[in-house]
Amino acid sequence: MRQVSTAGISSQNGWGLKSLTNDELEQIHTATLDVMQTVGLLVDHDEALKIFEKGGCWVNKKTNVVRFPNCMVNEAIDECPSNILLAGRDPEQDFMMGGRDVGFAPFGTGALTVDLETQEIRDSTLEDVANMARLCDALENVDVFIPPVSAEDMPASSYDVRGTAASFINTTKHVATDCESGERCHKMIEMAAAIVGGKDVLKYRPIISFGVCPTSPLQLIGECCDVIIESAKNWIPINVLSMAMSGASAPIPLAGTLITHNAEVLAGIVLAQLTNPGSPAIYGSSTTTFDMKYATAVVGAPEMGMISAAVAEMAHYYKIPSYVGGT
Repeated sequence: MRQVSTAGISSQNGWGLKSLTNDELEQIHTATLDVMQTVGLLVDHDEALKIFEKGGCWVNKKTNVVRFPNCMVNEAIDECPSNILLAGRDPEQDFMMGGRDVGFAPFGTGALTVDLETQEIRDSTLEDVANMARLCDALENVDVFIPPVSAEDMPASSYDVRGTAASFINTTKHVATDCESGERCHKMIEMAAAIVGGKDVLKYRPIISFGVCPTSPLQLIGECCDVIIESAKNWIPINVLSMAMSGASAPIPLAGTLITHNAEVLAGIVLAQLTNPGSPAIYGSSTTTFDMKYATAVVGAPEMGMISAAVAEMAHYYKIPSYVGGT
C-alpha cells in the first residue's frame, strides 16, 4: 500500500484549507436537491431511463427529463463506499482513496504532445502512452496512472482500448482511464480481469477505474450512462467528473456553478447506485470558469482552484472519495 500525505486534519503537522463552512455545504446540498427534483436532468439513454424509473425517479418519457426525489439522492450518497481501493498490479502500489488522504495522478487525456526529439507539437501516439506509463511508474510521487496522452495513431474505434493495454503493460500502478462506450468498457474490464485472475478477484482488487463526464448543463448522454452502468455492474470504480464552465455551461456566480456541477455528479452517482447498490463511485471535478475573450475553459485560473477546494469539501461532506483535475 502506498503511503500518502493527509490534508486538513486536526493536527499540528501540515497545512489544510477549508473553503466552506458546514452551514454553507448544507445550503449547497439543499439547493442541489431542489434543482434535481424540480428541474431535473436530461438523460439520453434508454436503459438508464428504465433504471431511474424503476428506482423511483420521475421520468418524462416525451422529453427524457428525469427528476430525482430528495430521499433517493440522499440514499444513493449513503450507499457509496467512503473508501475505495485503487489497486495496482503490484500490491505495493495500491492506493486507498478516502478521508483526507491526498494522492497525485497525471491529468489526462491530451491528443497532442511535444516531441522530445524535435520539440514540435504533434499528435500523440500509442508509443507515447507506453512511454508515459513507464515514466509515471518510476515517479515516486505519482500514486495513480492516468494516461496523459491518447493513442491518436490508432483506429478511432479502439484507440482507448489499445491505450489501456499499453498502460497495463508499462506500469505497476492503478490505471484510471477514459472510455468511449459501454462495449469498450466491457473489453477493458475483461482485460483487467485476465491480468488479476478473473472477475471475482477484480471486484476486490480493481486495477482499473473509469472516468465519465456529464454534459453541462444538466445532461447525462448515452456514452456516459453506458460506462457508469457497465462499471457499476462489475464493481469497478467510476469517477463522475463534471466539466461545467462558469459563464458558459453554468451560471457566472461560482456558487451557482457549484450547484450545477453537484447536480450532474450526483445524478451519475445515483445511476451507479441504482444499478448496483454499494458500487464504488468517485466525486470528480474539472469544473472551471470560461474565458469569454478567448472562448476557452481556463484550467489554470484562480476560480478553478476555488471550485476544486469547494468540491473537495463537498465530497468530504458526502463521505465520498474525490478527484479534482487541473494545473
